[in-house]
Amino acid sequence: MGLLVKFFGSSGVWPESKSFSDEGMGPIPKSWKGICQSGAAFNSSHCNKKIIGARYYINGYLKYYNKLNATEDSLSPRDMDGHGTHTASTVAGRRVHDAAAFGGFASGTASGGAPLAHLAIYKACWAIPDQEKAERNTCFEEDMMAAIDDAIKDGIHVLSISIVSTEPLTYDNDGIAFGALHAVKNNIVVSCSAGNSGPAPSTLSNPAPWIITVGASSVDRAFWGPIVLGNGKKIMGQTATPYKLDKMHPLVYAADVVAPGVPKNESDQCLPNSLSPEKVNGKIVLCIRGLGMRVGKGIEVKRAGGAGFVLGNGPKNGNDLTVDAHVLPATAVVADGAMQILNYIKSTDKPMAIIGEAKTVLHYSPAPSMATFTSRGPNVLDFNILKPDITAPGVNILAAWSGASSPTKLWGDHRIVDYNIESGTSMACPHVSAVAALLIAVHPKWSSAAIRSAIMTTAWTKNNKGQSIIDQSGKIADPFQFGSGHFRPTKAVDPGLVYDASYKDYVAYLCNYGYPRVGKYKCPRKATLEPTYNLNYPSVAVPKLNGTVIVKRSVTNVGASKSVYFFTAKPPMGISIKASPSILYFNLVGQKRSFTLTVRARDAHTAKKYYKDSYAFGWYTWTDGYHSVRSPVAVSFS
Repeated sequence: MGLLVKFFGSSGVWPESKSFSDEGMGPIPKSWKGICQSGAAFNSSHCNKKIIGARYYINGYLKYYNKLNATEDSLSPRDMDGHGTHTASTVAGRRVHDAAAFGGFASGTASGGAPLAHLAIYKACWAIPDQEKAERNTCFEEDMMAAIDDAIKDGIHVLSISIVSTEPLTYDNDGIAFGALHAVKNNIVVSCSAGNSGPAPSTLSNPAPWIITVGASSVDRAFWGPIVLGNGKKIMGQTATPYKLDKMHPLVYAADVVAPGVPKNESDQCLPNSLSPEKVNGKIVLCIRGLGMRVGKGIEVKRAGGAGFVLGNGPKNGNDLTVDAHVLPATAVVADGAMQILNYIKSTDKPMAIIGEAKTVLHYSPAPSMATFTSRGPNVLDFNILKPDITAPGVNILAAWSGASSPTKLWGDHRIVDYNIESGTSMACPHVSAVAALLIAVHPKWSSAAIRSAIMTTAWTKNNKGQSIIDQSGKIADPFQFGSGHFRPTKAVDPGLVYDASYKDYVAYLCNYGYPRVGKYKCPRKATLEPTYNLNYPSVAVPKLNGTVIVKRSVTNVGASKSVYFFTAKPPMGISIKASPSILYFNLVGQKRSFTLTVRARDAHTAKKYYKDSYAFGWYTWTDGYHSVRSPVAVSFS
């Protein structure tokens, strides 16, 4: 596939995985300028025609922690964690037959989105010393920026960055945003995770408009693990554990079997050392999701002598289920299922249950649905830019894993697997990176902005039942969760029109945003600046609408040379969206046409009262009868 090299600012790679075989791969591109850096348990022989380059960056880490514990991480591109291997194989792993997790879950052929693309690995994240949690890595800006600089010099085409910040960062304090701007200057597509801080609003990371910000949604595959109650009621949960119970066991609620002194607000959480072995031994324990690690709750039940456990959602997680490789018979149930189990426990003197064998179920519906954890808009850094941009599969994704890490990454779990099931926007991001690679292969002259536009404007907001995509509460999801919608790679190849933008446009945007200088460029005086919503973006955000706002946009024809596009809109209630002109005529491929959108509140006072502090969402579309170039619109009134 030529030089379509991906960057993973993560924990490195496990090169022995079958997903990184170079059998049948094309030659290493002559334009490749990178290296295969040797280090602990990693040398040049670990690179091949699939992994054509590997580097590591640790100066920032060492300045803070002084040294690296060789038992926790490897001073080399080798992945001792699993995250980097998982994301790398998701974007460009080879086709591997008979791949599965934990003895048979998700069995079939594993393949990355762009299996013939070359990979370059840039390890910039390292183990936090003595960290017992599953999320054991930290990434320092100095290391990430050095990695991005080298990736640009090496000649990569797509940066896939599954890294998020713990709090919003301004552009000049955000190493990923700063590095990504330099990448875009070299026409490199940058795809980043939106973050895993949902469902709270205003939580997303990587909001820079030159980055593709990716949210996470589910796939049409489930891992059903039933629990049968003593009254005969069967509740279907999900799990990826190979363990089961062959007979009925006593069933208890965690809050009823805690050790003395456990705070009331933690009593149902099954936190470490919280359960009483005398009360738990031989029983199935209902633990509620919330504080602590999901798999860690099962480890606590096992420590206390429990026979199995049920991970029950609370109202916050609703219907969203994340599959885990539990260390004992276990299943996870939605909030309603957890309440049914709790009511049963309270209804009888001797509650009993059995946890049956789990199995993989395909063609599950409705799918996709939005993950609870996926971070939400609005974009607090700039309310004039709608984020995230797109959603992609990020729930229960099977991909390659490190041979030095257990599937849960928790202490006490000593299992080793070749493939693991993981969830997060870290898993969604490489799906979009793979699509970007494929689009570059088909359209090598397209800009990075055109690639993003094609992915966004061809996205869809329906699930496999033809209904609107929903969130974890069962409500219809909105653009602050999925951006333009769920990606459709085959449609993105032929979008019809694209919203293009250049490095100069992003410099102008930063000037309009308020920076006096961008690099060596001195921004013009405020009198000549424009609102940042006039950046030529495939979506529109208009905060604090009070009357009428005029938004500027332009589109480039990448479809038929002679074509005519008509404007349609589905605005929020009480708002009108009109385009001028409302018909666009094209005579050539590559021809540009400009238009304005007039966004008006028909009755601003009534609209503000109706929507209160919330946003209203709508859509507008350009169509020629074949292509539908669709853009979301977000409007607020306060």
